[in-house]
Amino acid sequence: NIDCACVFLLAGNPGLAGYYRTFIKALYCGLNQQYPVWVVSHAGHCKPPSGMEMIEDTDIKELEDVFGLNGQVEHKLNFLKKNVSKDIKLVLIAHSIGCYITLEMMKRASELQVLRSVLLFPTIERMAQSPQGKLMTPLLCKLRYALYMPVYLLSFLPEGVKASIVRFALRGMKTCDESSITTSVNLFSVDCIANILYMASQEMMKVVERDSTTIKQNLKKLIFYYGTGDSWCPQNYYDEIKMDFPDGDIRLCEKGLRHAFVLDASKEMAAMITDWLRDDLTKL
Repeated sequence: NIDCACVFLLAGNPGLAGYYRTFIKALYCGLNQQYPVWVVSHAGHCKPPSGMEMIEDTDIKELEDVFGLNGQVEHKLNFLKKNVSKDIKLVLIAHSIGCYITLEMMKRASELQVLRSVLLFPTIERMAQSPQGKLMTPLLCKLRYALYMPVYLLSFLPEGVKASIVRFALRGMKTCDESSITTSVNLFSVDCIANILYMASQEMMKVVERDSTTIKQNLKKLIFYYGTGDSWCPQNYYDEIKMDFPDGDIRLCEKGLRHAFVLDASKEMAAMITDWLRDDLTKL
């Protein structure tokens, strides 16, 4: 079966693959290690290995804005074009802004053989109007440059101290995924933080109207999963999309999982998704 399907994960923001390490391992095992499970960091979100510079991908150089939302969509399409042969069925699993990117990919590249798209905590509309968006928009659009200096100063700290700062910041969690801590140390880089915050500021300005046309065209392939206390996509967004698409597979989380589920509920989420995908994959 390995040659007929591949699972591709689209990250939220910060889009660092490391946050999803536990999640993709659990997915891979849950699907009996039959299908490759891939995740790609967003362009510019993680530090390049030492000795390498952060450069804009030459293949998409005609893009003005490679680290913006549009650039991130093209970055993922480009990756699939280069690495996945055309006849392979894709299972897209997207988280947060990754859901917006996924719908854009399905709209721009209808030739992709998408078997199923699972959209987790989907920030696909009215981001700036959400409770969290109202709080973050002024910060992201006006004050983000003020953050660069402290990040620059913190970047000189030893790795161990950075890890302790991250542990302190996440101390409220009963169980925090170790890979989240090591991945967060990447955030002490001005280049990465600048790209992450820039993309976030674009999300506030560009993710306004839900793309109901693309959803309608692909409804049978989509699963939506909304949180109950999610301040990025509040429950009324769930109620409205459910009303607009009564035949859609649109679920509300009953487990109280947080928007950033990778911090403490990767395995639980993976177990749920493998259940949802079993039928699709057995038909292959």
